[in-house]
Amino acid sequence: MAPRQTEKGLFQAAYEQVTSPEHTTIVRSILVFGAGVAFLHSSLSELLLPPA
Repeated sequence: MAPRQTEKGLFQAAYEQVTSPEHTTIVRSILVFGAGVAFLHSSLSELLLPPA
């Protein structure tokens, strides 16, 4: 009798795909984009404006 494989849950399968070495550049790009959007949406983005 062959060993029975257990089915992975949705979150476990997604976590394994996100942390796989093949997807590091894509995940890093998404994180940098998200950080940029969060910075531009915050009040710190006013530091980028030229002095009046």
